[in-house]
Amino acid sequence: MTTPMFAATAAVSVLASSAAMAEAPAWPDTYVARLEVLALLQSLNANLLSHESATQTLTDWCAAHHLSTAGKITAQRVKDEPGTPIRYRRVRLACGERVLSEADNWYLPGRLTPEMNRLLDETDSPFGVVVKSLAYQRHTLSATLLFHPLPDGWDLAPPAAGAPGRLIIPHALLQHEAVLTTGGAPFSLVIETYMDKILPDRAAGR
Repeated sequence: MTTPMFAATAAVSVLASSAAMAEAPAWPDTYVARLEVLALLQSLNANLLSHESATQTLTDWCAAHHLSTAGKITAQRVKDEPGTPIRYRRVRLACGERVLSEADNWYLPGRLTPEMNRLLDETDSPFGVVVKSLAYQRHTLSATLLFHPLPDGWDLAPPAAGAPGRLIIPHALLQHEAVLTTGGAPFSLVIETYMDKILPDRAAGR
């Protein structure tokens, strides 16, 4: 039952990120700042792994870290979708103007209701919100930290002298790959890449 979805998924390469390279949150390049970034990424990773809905996790994260005054996560559709046997949707999940993640989603429209398919085609509703009534389960295939704030040997190196420079934070920080199932049958495979804007702006002087 899972063969068609995984065969098509293997045949379709994940598109390179086309998001505007907005300036990352400014953090000083100090050990304390690097530890804080690492702690934030690990907290986000743990929250994603312990909840079924990544959308709800981002909603809670956005509110907890005051990333935007917006009250919900929106899915900014990315056009130029490749033709595949499986429906494909690429979105950027944003909290206000702040893009927190990019998601590549391959799903089986035949296992969704007509109204769900309409909402996915015509609106900016996140996938997890649209299919919530399916009471789906999320099965994480991989969780990869793409940015390691602490360099090798950081614990043995002496503190840097002088004023710290700016910590260079890459655009992509964390990536999850997961399968969503309902009634034991898979209906979606998603690759989520969490971006630098997931980090809160660091208070001056810290």
